[in-house]
Amino acid sequence: MHVPSGLPVTSPNQVCHLQRSLYGLKQASRQWFTRLSTFLASHDFQQSPADHSLFLRFNANITMAILVYVDDIIVTSNSITEIQTITALLDQTFKIKDLGN
Repeated sequence: MHVPSGLPVTSPNQVCHLQRSLYGLKQASRQWFTRLSTFLASHDFQQSPADHSLFLRFNANITMAILVYVDDIIVTSNSITEIQTITALLDQTFKIKDLGN
């Protein structure tokens, strides 16, 4: 990595400290999944022991499942309002694109 133009270099071996993961780096997908998992856990989702990309939430008579594949997310539930609520929360946090049904 080269120091960006306009940034004064004080020593020849100066490096940049990344404050977040950059798209395309090896660890970027792991960072993304960690951030998404933390978000879902904070909203009462449990990671399935059978498939770590499946998150489940059971509230009273409402069941919700979120399946993650790379950067695609499938949301399903027996309550359309719960789907709309979690979709809005995901959009606020991650700026998602909803492709519909």
